[in-house]
This record gives sequence, structure tokens and C-alpha cells, in this order.
Amino acid sequence: MGALRDQNDDERRPGAFDRDGAELDDLIHEIQAARPISPAEERTLFERAGLGDKGCQDRIVAAHLNLVIRLAAARGEQPLSVPDLVQEGSIGLVEAVRSFASSGYDDFQPFAERLIGEKIDAAIAAEAASVRDAELLVAAATDYERTDLLLRRELQRQPTEAEVAEKLEWTVERTRYVAHVVADARRRHDEEMLAFIDPAAIDFDNDDDERAAFDS
Repeated sequence: MGALRDQNDDERRPGAFDRDGAELDDLIHEIQAARPISPAEERTLFERAGLGDKGCQDRIVAAHLNLVIRLAAARGEQPLSVPDLVQEGSIGLVEAVRSFASSGYDDFQPFAERLIGEKIDAAIAAEAASVRDAELLVAAATDYERTDLLLRRELQRQPTEAEVAEKLEWTVERTRYVAHVVADARRRHDEEMLAFIDPAAIDFDNDDDERAAFDS
């Protein structure tokens, strides 16, 4: 979880923007260096690409990378950088090149745009889900640690998994999993996780509302 957030933070740092810009520049240079394809040559290339000719596939991909960059940039600000989106979109472009001959489409561009867009949007959705999962796990770990401390204070002993689970209204299996996450975070000295679940940050004496919520 810490690594995930660190990675997202890296994307916002000046060095990350410089790196992204350099990668985009390299892609633009690659596009500019690609020799234009005539309509007649393109038809032949697509036929051979559909039969598995790797050289023809690469030739068409290089000539249409501008589609990937345009669609990636059009997504606006996302958790993934534009170069990352271009990488995902390129997978869709390769699939489009390989399957265009048998796709039933007459025009390659709309067909390619559909597959490229699907890959980019899937990558964005997967990254967003990963971030949400990480945030939910941090929240669950915080709830577990707070409840464990409250019960320890109340019972004057270490509570059992079943007692913590009952207080949290979780299953024992979920409680055990979150307990493992907390323990693993402490073993790894995960500073982000520890910052969220630091027992010193819990004010038992003054936070009456918090205690009432747990007692209810």
C-alpha cells in the first residue's frame, strides 16, 4: 500500500514529469521517423499482419502510434501517467493490427481507436480500483487497531479474534486477515500504515464520542 501511494506521489514530482516528457518525446520521435504508408501498401501490410507477419505488424504499429498518444492524452489527468496509458493503449493497437483483416471493418482508424480506448480505460479502471482497495484496507487496519486497543484497555488482556470480530461486526476470517496486514506492516516498518494506525494518536480519555460509538 505504501509502495502504491509512493508510486502515485512519484508521478507528481518534478522528476517524474521530466521522465514522462522524455518518454513522450521518444515516442514522438519514433512516430516522426516512421516512413508513411501508402493505401496500397497498407492493404498488403494488413493482409500479411493478419497472417502473423511480425515485421508487417510492427510497421503498421509504428505508423499509427499517434492514435495511441492522442487517445491517452485525451483522458486528461489520471492516476496513471500518459506514457503508462500509451503503453496500455499500444497493446490495443497491436491487437487491432493483428485482427483488422478479419474484423469486418473497412476503415482501420475507428477499429483501432475502439481497441486502444478499451485498453486505456481498462487500465485506468484497474488502477482506480487498486487505489480504492488500498484505501479501504488502510481504513480497515485503522478500525482493527483501534478496536483491539479499546478492548485491551477494557478487558485488561489481549482480546481474542472472536471478541474483536464481534465488536467490529466482522467475520473472524476478515479480522484475522486484517490483523495479519497490521502485523506485517509493523514488521516491515510501513511508515504510511503506522501513521494511520499509531496507537498514540488515539485519545481514549477525551474522545467520548468515539468510545460511545464502540460501546453502542
